[in-house]
Amino acid sequence: MKKVLALLAVLAVSGLALAQGAMVRVAHLSPDAPAVDILVNGQRAITNLAFKEVTPYIPLPAAKVRVQVVPTGQSSPVVIDAELDLKEGVYYTVAATGFLNSIRPQVYTDALAGFFPRAGYARVRVVHTSPDAPAVDVAVKGGPVLFAGLPFPRASTYLSVPAGTYDLEVRAAGTTTVALSLPGVTLESGKVYTVFAVGSLNQGTLTVVAVVDASVLGGNK
Repeated sequence: MKKVLALLAVLAVSGLALAQGAMVRVAHLSPDAPAVDILVNGQRAITNLAFKEVTPYIPLPAAKVRVQVVPTGQSSPVVIDAELDLKEGVYYTVAATGFLNSIRPQVYTDALAGFFPRAGYARVRVVHTSPDAPAVDVAVKGGPVLFAGLPFPRASTYLSVPAGTYDLEVRAAGTTTVALSLPGVTLESGKVYTVFAVGSLNQGTLTVVAVVDASVLGGNK
């Protein structure tokens, strides 16, 4: 089970101020990587993050921050070592993507500040993180394509859609070949979602992980 530690203390040790800052969450989306710990500026900040887990947003300073990823409970090997230049008031998702032998970080900017859906609508985007799947379309079964030609490891823009329950399909881009059926996907009014396509197509583990990025009623999640 992942554990998000007291990052305010971590940042105090690192000599970084938190009066204003950015919001960052971490996603483990590497299908064959073990559970990992996340180090922020050399301090262990998140522990035992398993594949398909996404942390809540964590406040970090609007500054250059070093993020390292190591196997849980260990100090090496450092499988990801990245410096993030975080901007004031911006929300980010930092994802570990790819198979373990080519794992790398992807940093996605989450367009949340001031962009909530109007009444009766939800906002949703798709992030393609299946390393052996081709570019995909995401479509309503028997209906329109919502997201077209999305390649690994790209994120779509957010799309505003009427709240409701949808039967969706993930297809090979430009075709009607269904790689994954997603029946009964519920998008609630006033919520903002990210749907991560994860796993391995060739190994038959392709699936999705849906998270609520923000909610008009509940605030940012």
